[in-house]
Amino acid sequence: MKKFLIPLALFLALAGFLAVGLNRDPREVPSPLVGRAAPQFSLPKLASADGGFFSPADMKGQVWLLNVWASWCVSCLQEHPLLLELSKRNVVPLVGLDYKDGSAEAVRWLAQHGNPYMVSAVDRDGRVGIDYGVYGVPETYVIDKTGMIRFKQIGPVTPEVLQGKILPLIEELKK
Repeated sequence: MKKFLIPLALFLALAGFLAVGLNRDPREVPSPLVGRAAPQFSLPKLASADGGFFSPADMKGQVWLLNVWASWCVSCLQEHPLLLELSKRNVVPLVGLDYKDGSAEAVRWLAQHGNPYMVSAVDRDGRVGIDYGVYGVPETYVIDKTGMIRFKQIGPVTPEVLQGKILPLIEELKK
């Protein structure tokens, strides 16, 4: 009888872990970067006439959003109308991080779908994305006035997330 108790206990433990895992939202993966300083970088701006570079240091003193996107990303197209609307409302500066993409394709994609970004930096090899812990595109980060990451959205920004989490957090951080 005892030889059946150990496998039964292991099975019940695994079933318990599976049940807990299946009830969690995959977009709610905790990020070790939330509450820490945003990784610094200096990347070329996408289609910049002056050939300039963008760095998070350029945003010091402002609450801002960093949206990781790519022209090949299907989910990015899903959230794009929401980002365009947010940009029109001028609530917060929106910076793009064009992730593992060709510049020509990215410029063409923005010309076709609209450009919500005040600037978009080009992370061609994905190293900055690695520093930010990017799981996949799109991802969006709320960064405060001191350069700390305060929120990370994995996957497309939805109206519910924007209204329920991102905008209230931005208003609080602006105070």
